Amino acid sequence: MSEETHEGPEGAPTSGRPGHLPVGEHAETFTVLPDIPPLHEDATPEEKDLHWYTHVYQGDRMPQLTFRAVAMGAVLGMLMSVSNLYTTLELGWAFGVAITASVLSYVVWNFFRLMSGGRLTPMSILENNCMQSTASAAGYSTGSTIATAFGALLILSPLHQHQPWLTVACFTLATGAMGVFLAIPMKRQMINQEQLPFPSGIAAATTLRSLYSKGQEAMRKAYSLVVALFVAGFVALLKAPTGKIPFLDRILTFRLPDQLPEKGFALIQGKPVVGFGFEPGLLLIAAGMIVGLRVSLSMLAASAVLYFFVAPYLAGIDAMHVGDPSWVVSIPLVGGGEIYHPVRWALWGGTSIMVFSSLMSLALQWKTVVRSFTAFKGAQAGESGINADTQAKMAEIEVPSSWLLAGMIPITIAMLAIQLVAFQISLFAGIIAVAMSFVLSLVACRATGETDTTPIGAMGKVMQLIFAFLSPGNVTHNLISAGVAANSASSSADLLTDLKSGYLLGANPRKQFIAQFVGIWFGTLAIVPAWYLMIPNYEALQKYALPATNMWVAVAQVLAKGFESLPHSALYAALIGALIGCLLPTLEMLFPKARPYLPSAMGLGLGWVVPFTNSFSFAIGAVIAWAWSRLHQKTHDDYNVPIASGMVAGESLVSAFIAMLATAVSLYYGSGAAPPH
Repeated sequence: MSEETHEGPEGAPTSGRPGHLPVGEHAETFTVLPDIPPLHEDATPEEKDLHWYTHVYQGDRMPQLTFRAVAMGAVLGMLMSVSNLYTTLELGWAFGVAITASVLSYVVWNFFRLMSGGRLTPMSILENNCMQSTASAAGYSTGSTIATAFGALLILSPLHQHQPWLTVACFTLATGAMGVFLAIPMKRQMINQEQLPFPSGIAAATTLRSLYSKGQEAMRKAYSLVVALFVAGFVALLKAPTGKIPFLDRILTFRLPDQLPEKGFALIQGKPVVGFGFEPGLLLIAAGMIVGLRVSLSMLAASAVLYFFVAPYLAGIDAMHVGDPSWVVSIPLVGGGEIYHPVRWALWGGTSIMVFSSLMSLALQWKTVVRSFTAFKGAQAGESGINADTQAKMAEIEVPSSWLLAGMIPITIAMLAIQLVAFQISLFAGIIAVAMSFVLSLVACRATGETDTTPIGAMGKVMQLIFAFLSPGNVTHNLISAGVAANSASSSADLLTDLKSGYLLGANPRKQFIAQFVGIWFGTLAIVPAWYLMIPNYEALQKYALPATNMWVAVAQVLAKGFESLPHSALYAALIGALIGCLLPTLEMLFPKARPYLPSAMGLGLGWVVPFTNSFSFAIGAVIAWAWSRLHQKTHDDYNVPIASGMVAGESLVSAFIAMLATAVSLYYGSGAAPPH
């Protein structure tokens, strides 16, 4: 998963990434390609390249970059981009695309073959890997900033107006493409020479190997994902709002409520509280099954403290100051003054925990940051030492450095033009934003390679802090600069994960790069109209939980207006959150064996940013997965991630399409068309 997520909103935990495998020196030799002779630990870059080219590379022996592979990846990636847009709005989470797309592609293509009577040939493993690259680029690398940066701009703009669609499309395409091209110089160093683990890349390669082994177990995993997808999709249909889509109202006579009980429980001074109850649905439960017990229980504990203790106490103090014009209310009332909304206050403390824990984790990994630059510098200096024959062979299949120059020049010009024309960011500040995107992408890629966690939140916050000095008081500049860094960093890190899969399977990296570049265009083509259809206005945006979006809003507001704009209680919450955010990563580093017993900083922060219903469902899913593992470890290990991934994809896709269809129906009838009888 990814942070805002390869982490969670602002940092999903490593446990959130599916399919972890034991990694170590040349771990891929044993986990993915067991018949390949091992390479000694002190191998030179030349020996590593020659060993890979001789024993692993098979990109010229079977189809790879074919029309059907790219077309399948484009379609699946477009669907997954919409799915991730929905989950980012609702959960602050964006889920990895590669494994889900690989399984779906395998099942769908076999179905097409069956329907054709066997006239269609099977898709090769490298075609499926190429499809995975296209799908990841389309489904993951284009959407990191749509719901966060542009959602925050919609909230903070004086009239709550959308940015023009052309601006959003150009920004999304340019930042996604920047991530693709920035991955060029990093791939040779981090994957070929250092052979960083990129555990999710190993997991995706292992999944494909398993599928193509023709084993019954692999097929059962694939079909379990598909069945879970359809079941969750049907549940999403039952959650569709009434009165929005006429033909659905005629077909479905039963609907699931938004939460049970429908008005929640009266907790604070006899009045109901926003988001306290149980949300019937599978999406949040599935997310809890993936992220695990530690994060989910931390969320539930934090949310319970907020709803049962802190919010009632502060609401009582607010009630004592009714009529005092100098008093800033802590716990606001919404719905005409009838419903308490604790999360609107708690957002500041929760955001503080997540921001400071992200930055502290990054600071504690200072060696990783240093290696990002020293290793990269060394790679550039040492390339001339590679044997000429090996270098020539690798040059035929690796992406040439000239492509980096050819791509980055127009991308940089486009990025500067977008910032200057659309957002009035000065040329000097725009150049800094693009330059820092390269620096932060370098750090993010190494962090992903070493820890399987991409610190997107930390990257964005670094840019927000920089622009607080370059353009003080301007929230638009603050958010857009963070968006440039976050999207390019997440894109390059995710695509390196896919390139790791290709490296293990012996794929042609140049063809894989082309597939990734093509995917960016399809992802943009899908996610931009989906954004405007799902979120036609500010009111539609406010119907989602928006944990990640609200965090971007909170940081931008504080950096622009200062802490004096907050209630005193929120200041204390932010201070305590900062201390907790710094303390927990430090304790994890000092006492690594105690980590499973320490609360998750991200979980605690998220528990104060999302409603209790979300935390409760996460905890239910995590407990189900834990109990399953205790009752039958093997079936849990085999099916937990496929089933949970299918449920996430199914409910989010159908929910997103229902939201888009409702907007389309509203626009159609608003244009004067007669409603159906």
